[in-house]
Amino acid sequence: MTIALIVLAAGQGTRMNSDLPKVLHRIGAAPLVAHALAAGRALEPEQVIVVAGHGAEAVTKAVGKIDPEATVVLQAEQLGTGHAVAQALPTLEGFDGRVIVLYGDTPFIRPETLEGLAESTAAVAVLGFEAADPGRYGRLVAQGNALDRIVEFKDASDEERAITLCNSGVIACDAVLLTELVAGLNNDNASGEYYLTDIVAAARAKGLSAEVVTCPEEETLGINTRAELARAEALFQARMRAEAMENGVTMVDPDTVWFALDTYIGRDVVVGPNVVFGPDVTIESGAQIEAFCHLEGCHISRGATVGPFARLRPGAELAEDVHIGNFVEVKNSILAEGVKVGHLTYLGDADIGEGTNIGAGTVTCNYDGVFKHRTTVGANAFIGSDTMLVAPVTVGDGALTGSGSVITEDVPAGAIALGRAKQMNRPGLATKLFEMLRAKKANMKKGS
Repeated sequence: MTIALIVLAAGQGTRMNSDLPKVLHRIGAAPLVAHALAAGRALEPEQVIVVAGHGAEAVTKAVGKIDPEATVVLQAEQLGTGHAVAQALPTLEGFDGRVIVLYGDTPFIRPETLEGLAESTAAVAVLGFEAADPGRYGRLVAQGNALDRIVEFKDASDEERAITLCNSGVIACDAVLLTELVAGLNNDNASGEYYLTDIVAAARAKGLSAEVVTCPEEETLGINTRAELARAEALFQARMRAEAMENGVTMVDPDTVWFALDTYIGRDVVVGPNVVFGPDVTIESGAQIEAFCHLEGCHISRGATVGPFARLRPGAELAEDVHIGNFVEVKNSILAEGVKVGHLTYLGDADIGEGTNIGAGTVTCNYDGVFKHRTTVGANAFIGSDTMLVAPVTVGDGALTGSGSVITEDVPAGAIALGRAKQMNRPGLATKLFEMLRAKKANMKKGS
């Protein structure tokens, strides 16, 4: 079945009390709209259209990064969901498949649920849910799965408001029919808006079928306030933790581990307490992440160990059996198999060869105030503690740098490099200096 997605992302979200468009608020280190797009992309749609309105420039920029193949169209005036879909339909001209309308602020709908919606044989299929507290949701007036109409809360009678089967807003319809039904919408209702939901009654009036496809209520959770955003984050994290453990990941204290939308962790990985995974983290099977680590934009290979108290930033690539210890930061660097970086070190814009040991306090001095420069260290080298590697610089295979050295020139393979001032000892001078300082301190006390 050929699928197209329309993702509605034009709302202002006034209850968020924010300058940021609602769909760009984040859960799992990703904008809300990214979650909707990820679920929809699982159906391998032929086209994806995002309807932007408030903050359209920011939404367009974000969508371009999340899904470069998606098309963004503008809803200049927010005149309802039907009006929003109408702005997207010209982009689908000539498309004769099934269209699914999603919402950019509804992040938890599963791909399996959308597949069920797409496979419905009804002319119009609506995603519904049984609400514990129906509140102000639109109500689905149905006989079994056969849907008669959708009534918005503002327009519902007392009898209709007693219905607990509620509308998620997500709809599937053939593109040609959707175009015809949307064109016939009017705004004769309490809000003066063009409701997409009215296409159900319009389809039924034509003798066409409409169906309710149900899902758990939590999948339909929309985000309208900061409190709902916080609850959504908690729900997302609980889901990710459960999935990780089901897939063979050991977490010492699951409630303290935080995931991003795209975190990938292989089986038999052990994750310690208080670990944060930012965007774009991949960890291969059998690695170990100790407590209090923060990782983003990195790849960790089989058998590697990281932490505790380590930070891996974007571009960090750790090969098999690499060891990163406490208070080590790695950014935009490639560490080959068996590299050891025990503690208190910064590696930025570096290539470190197989089996090399990086001593405590080593820093790659990669930034000159304008440009970033790269450091290259060969295989089986030994970088002494407190070495400053002033990039661009290369240390050859099997070379050694003396502790406390400042390395500003390339070091040949197998060489020892010492780049520190000559030590000078002045006998007795420390004793004299301390005596002078103590006498000065005593005089100051007398004067006070």
